[in-house]
Amino acid sequence: MSARQTARDLAMGARFAVAGGREGWTRLLLTAVGVGLGVTLLLLATAVPNALDVRHQRSEDRVDYTFATTVPPRADNTVVVADVNTTYRERDVLGRLLDPEGPRAPLPPGLTRYPAKGDMVVSPALRDLLASDDGGLLRERLPYRIVGTIGESGLVGSHELAYYAGADGLAPKINGSSVGRIHAFGDPHPTPTPSDPILVLLILVVFVALLMPVAVFIATAVRFGGERRDRRLAALRLVGSDTRMTRRIAAGEALAGAVLGLVLGAVFFLIARQAAGSVEVFDISVFPSYLNPSPALVVIVAVAVPAAAVLVTLLSLRGVVIEPLGVVRTARPTRRRLWWRLLLPLAGLAMLYPMIGQGRDNGSFNQILVVGGVLLLLVGITALLPWVVEAVVARLGSGPVAWQLAVRRLQLSSGNAARLVNGIAVAVAGAIALQMLFAGVQGDYTEQSGKDLTRAQMQIDPPKDIDLAATARRLAETRGVHGITVLASSTVGNRSRQGESTRNAGLNVGTCAALREIATLPSCRDGDAFAVRGASYDPDTPTLSKPGTKLYVEDTAAFDEQRRKDVVLTVPAGLKQARPAESPTGGDTGGFLLTPGALPAGIASMLHGTVYLSLDASVPDAKEYVRNTAARMDPRLEPFVWMESRQSTKFTSIRTGLFVGAACVLVLIGVSLLVSQLEQLRERKKLLSSLVAFGTRRRTLGLSVLWQTAVPVALGLLLASAVGLALGAVLLRMSGASLSVDWVSVLSMTGFGAAVVLGVTLLSLPPLLRLMRPDGLRTE
Repeated sequence: MSARQTARDLAMGARFAVAGGREGWTRLLLTAVGVGLGVTLLLLATAVPNALDVRHQRSEDRVDYTFATTVPPRADNTVVVADVNTTYRERDVLGRLLDPEGPRAPLPPGLTRYPAKGDMVVSPALRDLLASDDGGLLRERLPYRIVGTIGESGLVGSHELAYYAGADGLAPKINGSSVGRIHAFGDPHPTPTPSDPILVLLILVVFVALLMPVAVFIATAVRFGGERRDRRLAALRLVGSDTRMTRRIAAGEALAGAVLGLVLGAVFFLIARQAAGSVEVFDISVFPSYLNPSPALVVIVAVAVPAAAVLVTLLSLRGVVIEPLGVVRTARPTRRRLWWRLLLPLAGLAMLYPMIGQGRDNGSFNQILVVGGVLLLLVGITALLPWVVEAVVARLGSGPVAWQLAVRRLQLSSGNAARLVNGIAVAVAGAIALQMLFAGVQGDYTEQSGKDLTRAQMQIDPPKDIDLAATARRLAETRGVHGITVLASSTVGNRSRQGESTRNAGLNVGTCAALREIATLPSCRDGDAFAVRGASYDPDTPTLSKPGTKLYVEDTAAFDEQRRKDVVLTVPAGLKQARPAESPTGGDTGGFLLTPGALPAGIASMLHGTVYLSLDASVPDAKEYVRNTAARMDPRLEPFVWMESRQSTKFTSIRTGLFVGAACVLVLIGVSLLVSQLEQLRERKKLLSSLVAFGTRRRTLGLSVLWQTAVPVALGLLLASAVGLALGAVLLRMSGASLSVDWVSVLSMTGFGAAVVLGVTLLSLPPLLRLMRPDGLRTE
């Protein structure tokens, strides 16, 4: 067979699809919409790596390191930057105060000029928030006049909250932490961080698990209207077409639908790309320009989708005999064989087996084996499900009329029923495996803070030039603050800064009430001093606490070594003994405890002050009132909210990407199931009308359609749960995590899949009722 003849047959099939009248157009449109939805998600997936790279690069381009041990000299190309980040109702707000020191001072990305003192340039999202009713408390915190908008090059996302405000006189406040002098934005010497094998494994499995259902759906979409198409092809046999030519013509019809689907997919993608700029999912947003797929990946999609359409059509026609007088499909089909279907998941397990127990200590995982193994396991579901459905429905017995109608239909076309559920089964299996993997390794990326949230919920560390007592007083008067604890701390040693200390101990200063938060005191009044005995990791306090010992106080307020000074603290004769107690921050505290009356002159300014706040849970927005009070005193005061645990940002980003991708896949699956269901109903229009004409109740037919969906869905979810548990167990063993099953996640994923199918079934009831009319028997 020449390539020219093949091309001619494919072109004839495409003409039949386009010029086949209303029925041909309907099938072409259904196929194109189905393929287009899948192509849209594939293009979005190919654009994700570029979007992540752009977000990372935008974040790197605006880096302004204020942490430094030395201060660069002032010049005409330097700017003093103050970090004034804040949080508003759990949303981070990037804030910077800018004080340019010369005409060549570098501009942050996204700015065309520096704002004057009292002015600020804001992101579009922050501008909208400040103008809304929800931004009232934030407006009190940002008493600046908006004079411009940050450009796209200075933001990592379209919904990011950020601002740059003008200031002057920041140079004396340079402290090596929140205020610093720089001469350029961005990291001049970026150093690549080594990849974590477990995180790489998570990324690979997420991509395979999310894209596999899309591929399954595209393969299903090109078979829409297959039964009617085969009956039309019988007419071609009648006029002399042989079997091979007929199949090529059928492939040409599928090719036309796939090509049109590519066009619709590109249109849908451009619409989704533009809409992405106005959407924020799990605090992640992008600009439309970020979603630029790699040209090489676009070419792969453009070639693979039509090729898959042709291949799937040819494979689907192998078991169909198209004769001049009809299609031999209604005869009892040959029973499906099981042995080759089991080879796919077994081969997947064999590819993953060599990496079991590898963890992160034995280098990176073999990416080809990981992708191939997970892919074969998930593809195994699509191979096993038709056999499972056929084996089960063949044994289903009698029951109500609706049940019998459903069972008989499933027995005649179990393959179609299995194809309808393949996508949701693959998605559920992948989701279960990923949930198990995330639950198993999240402990490695989660750090418990150890803080006692019953004693305090927020913390503020004022810089040295902000009065600690005044800060505490203003915060205590703030609405929603139930109580405060103020402590100042440093370290003392037996040598000055010119000599290396061989013995060190902690020093904490506070009122008696504050000291009782970190130690058990025998008695206390202002002027007392204490030595804490028995604290963990505090071996030097007994030696240093002898009366008359000279201790050198570390100047924690001076970040520059040249500006540090020696201050001597002499251990008093009346030193009292105290026992350690668990502090609000977790653990115990040793060393020396001093009340303000026992503190020698000149030491207070050298200590690091901390204010712990206990909030009234009954006051809404108590945290925002605290942040507003701190901002009114000084924008550099940033209250920290205590949390029981902290999680790795990379791990959280991957999990967020999974949630975003899963949401998109679920939407696609829901739409695809609805399209498939409508196509199935359209195929059975005359049958439904005949049953209604003979007196079958509409309720009975509606229940039969529900049973036709429910039975394969239940079988598919059971199979998906089994494969998902097996895949999750293997991935856990590969990562070195202990094997455990999160049954709540398993049941949740299964329930989500069932809910999607139930919703689709309910949405298909109105079209079903319209089709169940006697006039549906009318033909032209």
